[in-house]
Amino acid sequence: MIAHADRFFIDGDWAAPSSDAQITVVNPATEEVFIRVAEAQQTDIGRAVTAARESFDRGPWPRMSHKERAGFLREIAQRLAVHTDRLADLWTGEVGIVRTLAGAFLAGAPGAFESYASLADSFPFEQRRTPQMGGNVGYLVREPVGVVAAIVPWNFPLLLAVHKIAPALLAGCTIVLKLSPEAPTSGYVMAEIAQEVGLPKGVFNVLTAERQVSEMLVRHPGVDKVSFTGSVAAGKKIAAICGERIARCTLELGGKSAAVVLDDYDLDTAAETLSAVTPLATGQVCAALTRVIVSAHRHDRLVDALATRFGKVMVGDPFQQETAMGPLAMARQRDRVEGYIAAGVKQGAQIATGGGRPPHLGRGYYIQPTVFAHVDNDMTIAREEIFGPVVSVIPAENEAAAVAIANDSPFGLNASVFTHDAERAYRVARELRSGTVAHNAFRADYSIAFGGFKQSGIGREGGAEGLMPYLESKTVILDAEPLKSQ
Repeated sequence: MIAHADRFFIDGDWAAPSSDAQITVVNPATEEVFIRVAEAQQTDIGRAVTAARESFDRGPWPRMSHKERAGFLREIAQRLAVHTDRLADLWTGEVGIVRTLAGAFLAGAPGAFESYASLADSFPFEQRRTPQMGGNVGYLVREPVGVVAAIVPWNFPLLLAVHKIAPALLAGCTIVLKLSPEAPTSGYVMAEIAQEVGLPKGVFNVLTAERQVSEMLVRHPGVDKVSFTGSVAAGKKIAAICGERIARCTLELGGKSAAVVLDDYDLDTAAETLSAVTPLATGQVCAALTRVIVSAHRHDRLVDALATRFGKVMVGDPFQQETAMGPLAMARQRDRVEGYIAAGVKQGAQIATGGGRPPHLGRGYYIQPTVFAHVDNDMTIAREEIFGPVVSVIPAENEAAAVAIANDSPFGLNASVFTHDAERAYRVARELRSGTVAHNAFRADYSIAFGGFKQSGIGREGGAEGLMPYLESKTVILDAEPLKSQ
């Protein structure tokens, strides 16, 4: 399955843990033990940070050219492609994502490393400027921020990790990757690849830890920057800790994303699109379109169309070809989703379909895809991130009201506008307070940038925008032209 599950990857090699503590990962489809891995303690965190610190301060990595580092990124991409099927099997076993979907998603992971490698030639790491307050030659240079703590969640562990690892490596940073205790295996594979391609000692370090020990990584004075993807609650705590010591941080947090269905758009087509994307990863997607906003006079017809299609979603074994939606990742996650469904009913929303556990599945953390009708935007199910396959349909008086409802949220990660008019789609998109707005679909594009407004996070990941957080800008003002540029 994976090599060295009983160890951590620290300073270029597989290191024995400081204790016998282990983390048990349960297969959510079978409720059986999937794997056990070593659990990091404070001592292990310290060793990993020390290795990354030494590598950054004294090692060759930050002193290489960007082209040299890009060569390593391309090698990583090649090795990653070889492991796609293995990684897909591991991902499905850990969190229950449908295997066919896992393979399709992971096929794009090598491209992140290739994309950042290509920036070695095009990104303006150094720009000539004309000084205005003395001096004859000016440069704006962008240098690596330092040691990066990359903390990834359990839902899309590898795909979210690569958009931290690739830009950090290109920039010249060193990394401590902290894996989620629910989904650690992809990080072990990345460590194997780092060793295979010969990354210098300490450049890339990997361990798995529970939340309390993970906080020690965020607090460690040897860490210059924290890049975190996860819940708003955890993000707020990380931001506060980083603020205490002025450490840099990038936060990609939760969402309560709106699909605004305008009056010119066919309801059956909208329902078909939404019913196809909601089961992705069993709704455990931060950018999921969980609030569907439609004119009040079309509300019932859209609910009926959604209910018909949601009711046909095949729920079951994620390794089976015909399965469209697998289990939730953990028992506590199913408890959470069931709690929100109960809250929706209590507050007056109506279940149009779903709302319970599939009767044909006696084990596994399964839940039916669920559609709520007549949801008020003030209800709990419309305000809070459920992180499950639950959609709330919210009626609006008109387009202006629909936009206001979409924006009336503490989140602002993703959105979509359904209309046949591209001009109208662009106009509404510009009015929506959201990091991404798609047209007639669910979309997120890391080749451009991904991140959120408001409590959905700070900063962006992907593309050139995703490289900037791993760089510090420095102004250099000289009396004469240096030989390097002559």
